[in-house]
Amino acid sequence: MQRFYLLWIFLLSAPAVSAQKQVAELLRNGDIIFQETKSAQSKAIRLATHSRYSHVGIVYFQKGRPVVFEAVQPVKATNLKTFLSRSVGGHYVVKRLKNADATLTKQVLARMEKEGRKFLGKNYDWIFGWSDARIYCSELVWKIYQRGAGIELSPTKKLREFDLSHPAVRAKMKERYGTKIPLDEPVVAPSQLFESELLETVYESK
Repeated sequence: MQRFYLLWIFLLSAPAVSAQKQVAELLRNGDIIFQETKSAQSKAIRLATHSRYSHVGIVYFQKGRPVVFEAVQPVKATNLKTFLSRSVGGHYVVKRLKNADATLTKQVLARMEKEGRKFLGKNYDWIFGWSDARIYCSELVWKIYQRGAGIELSPTKKLREFDLSHPAVRAKMKERYGTKIPLDEPVVAPSQLFESELLETVYESK
């Protein structure tokens, strides 16, 4: 009975392990991973941006293994397995710069990693400001590419350009800003990076 139980557990976990191994072997420095996470903020972001994706990180290799550099609390490098485990329904998408082979040279990637390290340990920016004092996920990826590679993955938008009409969005904004909403603050949302014409999809989980 015990052997049957262990075999059943193995069969259930094997596809997930295989998929994680597959994506780990596919990844390169500078790849960008998009996911939907479970939180009230995630819901508000999805509603305001009309996108499935509410969180994003950038891939670095440390000692030959991929990690995801992300702005959570605080900014840190997260084990790939841990990052992927947060994806709602196990779904995530990996995107890559279309001309990565020619553009993301060792020197450029080194500069990008150097720029990323400047944010390491900084607090998450709950009010989505554009300064470097605090940082949020898509802002982190955008600034690493812009400052390290000279590439703007997407234009910024003003906060007022997003759909702020849903009650869940309004409630979250009231919680964060009170009555003084910075509608003209520059913002980069995960959806803007996801839709960037400079990127192409290299992997999408089922």
